[in-house]
Amino acid sequence: MPITVRAATAHDHDFVVATSRRFAAFGPPPWRTAIEVVEGEVRCLDDYFDGRMPGCALLIAEQDGGRAGFAFVERHIDYFTQIEQAHLGMLAVAAAAQGTGAAAALLEAAEAWARSHGYATMTLNVFEANGRARAFYEKSGFRVETVRYTKPLA
Repeated sequence: MPITVRAATAHDHDFVVATSRRFAAFGPPPWRTAIEVVEGEVRCLDDYFDGRMPGCALLIAEQDGGRAGFAFVERHIDYFTQIEQAHLGMLAVAAAAQGTGAAAALLEAAEAWARSHGYATMTLNVFEANGRARAFYEKSGFRVETVRYTKPLA
């Protein structure tokens, strides 16, 4: 089935929020609860839909007449160079769309959006335990740059 990608509209809110709940199932470390992960992503998406995140893009993949997934791309400042770059804040596909190419189509569209806005690089974060996503991103040309360590103190 062909996959198309378009800009999100207000009508996509419920789909995007529901799909973002899948992030909790993909390897958060033991000190992060599923609720914490989902609430953080939903808070960001609500900010986007409420107009508090200008300069970002929310892209929707559609396949066979239905929504298959979404990607959220935002502006980020590189710590080392202070140059603006794109950051893929979220990429999620509906369970039924896994393995259909929806993620690849979304990533391609996110990269095209970033290039069209003059960004030379794109970053992303992924949970360490999410081997499937890590392999997908590495196959797509992403490389590990830094490794972030966290230590719960309480």
